Amino acid sequence: MPTIKEVSELAGVSLATVSRVMNGSDRVRAETKARVKAAMEELGYTPNSAAQSLAGNRSNTLGMVVSWLDGPFYGPVMSGVEEELRRHNRHVIIGAGHGDIDQEREVINYLRARKVDGLILLTEGLHEEDLLALSKELPIYLINQHFEKLEDRNMWLDNEYGGYAATRYLIEQGHEQIVCAAGQKYKQDARERVAGYKRAMKEAGLTYSAKHICHTVFDLQGGLTAMRSFDEERLDFTAVFAGSDEMAIGALEWARAKGLSVPKDLSVIGFDNQLMAQYVSPKLTTIDFPAFDMAKACARSAIQEIYHKQKASGLKFTPSLVIRDSVAPPPSR
Repeated sequence: MPTIKEVSELAGVSLATVSRVMNGSDRVRAETKARVKAAMEELGYTPNSAAQSLAGNRSNTLGMVVSWLDGPFYGPVMSGVEEELRRHNRHVIIGAGHGDIDQEREVINYLRARKVDGLILLTEGLHEEDLLALSKELPIYLINQHFEKLEDRNMWLDNEYGGYAATRYLIEQGHEQIVCAAGQKYKQDARERVAGYKRAMKEAGLTYSAKHICHTVFDLQGGLTAMRSFDEERLDFTAVFAGSDEMAIGALEWARAKGLSVPKDLSVIGFDNQLMAQYVSPKLTTIDFPAFDMAKACARSAIQEIYHKQKASGLKFTPSLVIRDSVAPPPSR
């Protein structure tokens, strides 16, 4: 079986140069690349991960930490990262932090011990100072998190605008009594979506109180809990902005149990545009979150900086409104 040493001897180049060619480095002249590839073909040489790691002491593997391994949001994020890395002959090791700072640190330490070349993080517990300290030890890239001091490493969604766009659409349909079923208060994206709701309400001259905003959890049960809270507070409302599609589906379930028709009696708008939003009844009007594209962009940025020495650049994604069947003018109109 041919070896990388035999390839280097036949091509008349160093072992490191052969490895750079296998890693797609831009630091090798086209003429040299062609000679190395011709030698590999002549010898029938197939690169393995150990050989590819010779140049630059790289493992050609990135670590990824997410909050959860299940659910309709994290799947597309992990798939986007894995697909982009695989396209560039790199690999990913994924661990879950379960939204707990100690578990997130434990997973990160494990990945560092595996000598990953960088980290892609979609965490909940780690604070900005934790991330800043970590970034001084190895490259880190953030998905759906936005910190100014790590601006070049952020791939983030304008969640505030998404909350604003959702609420404004309800207002444009004639709704004035709008409640907000929000996610966990400690989550940056949940707080920002609520901020967008508040901005739209204030801009339209509409009133709301603390009772009109209920922070629970970004899942179906959280949506049910929020709706029950609004009901117990005896609030009058004709529309609900839910901080996630799962919460919105919880709102649909609550309305069905109360004998209310959506959107005839109650309008519901979600956030994320998950696959299920197209198949519930009625089909869910929502805000699109391009999670798969964001994840691919994050992986691409990591590859460009770590392996091709290009400057990292963050990217802000702007959410868009997806109109379906769950919003209509209020009953009074």
